[in-house]
Amino acid sequence: MDTIFRGDLMSPRGRALAWADSLLVDHGLLRLAWSNFATVVPGRLYRCNHPPPWRLAALVRRHRLRTLINLRGACGNGSDALSRAEAARLGLTFIDVAMSSGRPPQRCQVLALADAFATAPPPVLVHCKSGADRAGFAAAVFLLLNGTTVAQAAEQLSLRYGHWNRSRAGVLDAFLARYAAEAEGRKPFLDWLREDYDAAALGAGFRSGHFADFVTHRVLHRE
Repeated sequence: MDTIFRGDLMSPRGRALAWADSLLVDHGLLRLAWSNFATVVPGRLYRCNHPPPWRLAALVRRHRLRTLINLRGACGNGSDALSRAEAARLGLTFIDVAMSSGRPPQRCQVLALADAFATAPPPVLVHCKSGADRAGFAAAVFLLLNGTTVAQAAEQLSLRYGHWNRSRAGVLDAFLARYAAEAEGRKPFLDWLREDYDAAALGAGFRSGHFADFVTHRVLHRE
């Protein structure tokens, strides 16, 4: 990942570099006015793009959040350092579940996400970079774990949030469709995930559109 941040938040220069990296390199300027925030289940789960510290603090006050799940993983850039420091200041439980928006979800990743949802103190806020793809997928997984249909869960992956299923991120939609076709109504989601899901087969059968990929991964730099 491109970054100009060098890991120092203690000095004024280091903190200024973290902000510069977040705003200019990590496209944080786009997130200053646009949070892509949404309620998934009131009082239990919320979703958004990578929140700057002031927005995270406001969301904690408004929704009494207790846990932050970071789908970007420990990426080491300014945005990551600033949100970790703010989460610690606010007393949030911080959980990393690194995922990709453009590759088939791995079984271990989805199981780690399910475990995070099972153990994290609610209410939980889940975020990725743009709040469009991975945050939507995580929200869909949460809903499946709580008894909704695939059709209901799949509404979390929509153009409303900036998700474009013609891009490589459409493999997340394909994951949900695969469960619906193979096991919905016949086998619980986690049992299917552990016993039947084949990430390699999902990837081999998925094709994205070149223009959609150019916009989402070259222009917007989705991860």
